[in-house]
Amino acid sequence: MWFRDYHVDGLRFDATSFIRNVHGYGSDPGSDLPDGWSLMQWINSEIKKSRPEGITIAEDLGDNPALTRDVKDGGCGFDSQWDLSFVHTLREVLKAGEDSGRDLEKLKQIIIRRFYLDSFERVIYTESHDEVANGKARMPEELAPNNAATLYAKKLSTAGAALVFTSPGIPMIFQGQEFLEDDWFHDRDPVDWSKKQKFAGIFRLYCDLVSLRLNRNGDTAGLTGQETEVFHLNNNDKVLAFHRWDKGGPGDSTVVVANMSDREYLDYRIGLPREGLWKVRFNSDSNLYDQEFSGLECPDVKADNNAMDGQPFGGSLNIAPYSVIIMSQEK
Repeated sequence: MWFRDYHVDGLRFDATSFIRNVHGYGSDPGSDLPDGWSLMQWINSEIKKSRPEGITIAEDLGDNPALTRDVKDGGCGFDSQWDLSFVHTLREVLKAGEDSGRDLEKLKQIIIRRFYLDSFERVIYTESHDEVANGKARMPEELAPNNAATLYAKKLSTAGAALVFTSPGIPMIFQGQEFLEDDWFHDRDPVDWSKKQKFAGIFRLYCDLVSLRLNRNGDTAGLTGQETEVFHLNNNDKVLAFHRWDKGGPGDSTVVVANMSDREYLDYRIGLPREGLWKVRFNSDSNLYDQEFSGLECPDVKADNNAMDGQPFGGSLNIAPYSVIIMSQEK
């Protein structure tokens, strides 16, 4: 009915772990509910018959890859499921307090992680109704309690958002996250829509990330592709870079560079997968997003023949503290 009569794009199934197991445990097969599993298989199969493009998502939180495996292969047939490892690890890295506590190796592992065959079989996020409800705080509030609009909170929370939109997976944001809503989620306090104007730049940042993720300008197709390689990981300087691509080449290959430290880097060198000019499509430090941001310019990067990071080419860029740069080449 929801697909046929109301034309919804998809459905999220709540607490599927308790549909498939009495206690909701993935490691307790003695309490499994075969009828619950077959019920979900049947529902997903019926949906695919009537609306093949419809998406179904399991909020299972049990890290069970069989949920997104095809029914014919014994799986449950969901298109995607929430990735608890991603949100917990990214929030841990963002909230570390001291830069020395930000473990980029952990960040690498959640960027390249897959449940099964498809990179988009997971939903990735920094905020959801679980993370910010029952007295738990929004990401900016976690970073700066009682002062979520500080520069530090804005910079790190938007860097986290940039990683959500550029890592392989289906990005999800929570209501008001796109304009720095800070109160925990409860039904006695509606979203403060005045913040959409107050933090119009932050709202624009999220809009730009959505556009890049969907390849609306035709120059970041890699963000819609299956392939990911984290090729640069400097845990001393807290800089990480990764390559996303579908078929590869100009307009496709996309390089993401994240600085998770409070230091500004000029002419910071990384490897690059292709020669030629890499155009900066997004700089989270831009003053367009907040007048408090330093606005450090990052000119387009010219790849030279000096190989680095296991890549055939290399180049230098500027990157501000707690910032993310996204680059690709012209078609």
